[in-house]
Amino acid sequence: MASFKHLIREEIRALSAYHVQPAKGMVKLDAMENPYGMPDAIKADIGSLAANAEINRYPDPMASELKDQLRKVMGIPAEADLILGNGSDELIQIIAMAVAKPGATLLAPEPSFVMFRMIATFCGLKYVGVTLRDDFSLDEPAMIRAVEEHKPAVTFLAYPNNPTGNLFDAGAIGQIIKASPGLVVVDEAYFAFSPASFLSELQRYPNLLVMRTVSKLGLAGLRLGLLAGAPEIIDELEKLRLPYNINVLTQQVAVRVLQDYAMLQSQTAQICADRTLLFEALQGIPSVHPFESQANFVLFRVPSAMAVFDALKRRGILLKNLSVAHPLLFDCLRVTVGTGEENETFLNALRDLVANN
Repeated sequence: MASFKHLIREEIRALSAYHVQPAKGMVKLDAMENPYGMPDAIKADIGSLAANAEINRYPDPMASELKDQLRKVMGIPAEADLILGNGSDELIQIIAMAVAKPGATLLAPEPSFVMFRMIATFCGLKYVGVTLRDDFSLDEPAMIRAVEEHKPAVTFLAYPNNPTGNLFDAGAIGQIIKASPGLVVVDEAYFAFSPASFLSELQRYPNLLVMRTVSKLGLAGLRLGLLAGAPEIIDELEKLRLPYNINVLTQQVAVRVLQDYAMLQSQTAQICADRTLLFEALQGIPSVHPFESQANFVLFRVPSAMAVFDALKRRGILLKNLSVAHPLLFDCLRVTVGTGEENETFLNALRDLVANN
């Protein structure tokens, strides 16, 4: 049988697809999901919405009601415009496609969200990664030098950063924005677990875009991201958004759940409290070194991380193994903050493994 793989770009053939681990029957602590479900009253309303949704019709192409609700609960500045995506991944791709002139560069610190590098490759952009300091802080001088040398069309900064969990220095980010000839996207995927945001800086920096997702709030299954920025930029990005990218059910369900935003905030407050307990418990386990986090996960270093990851998996506990993802992440695993019971199950297993190694 003839092969047509030669038609695929070489840089795409060299990639590995984004890997999602099978999780059926596992204590699932690998994907930064909210571990709590919806209250029964909201579930009932969602059922009614699904039953009565006009799925034979295309959705509102601009998702106007949903945008209004997002503006209200997230405090999006009135002068900023919004574009919605099928998760923040689609928004990253739209931005990359928009700036992908021949020779254009996408810049980001490393280690950070793996899709920055992958989507740069998808879109034919040159990718430049700037290594973080050993403590995972932003190397401001190195970032500024990279901006001056490569003149990136777009720079992505995760705030807090994934997978390290820390907040970069806001002053350093401001300097990078000012030095950048291109767009700077501050990815606030974990905004719900952090007191810091750049939304209020949108009017100050015309090249700044702020990206968020509702996935970490407890709506990961809806696949909904948003990007806020100057109308003149958002207008151009809208030209690349595929028609009807936010489906009928996502629009209606998201509006309904966001009407009970206080409930979501209560869940995220519980996750933050449990994050503190999880971090302190990890500190108390010999040879385990956790890193402070402003997200809904904790990165930690443990000897023989690969073996520990495999042993936990055999016990039905699924984490994210980052030990070979970047040199700074050597022997590092990432655990999502679960329910209190899930966290204890993980901690007891880890204590047992460390004690018997």
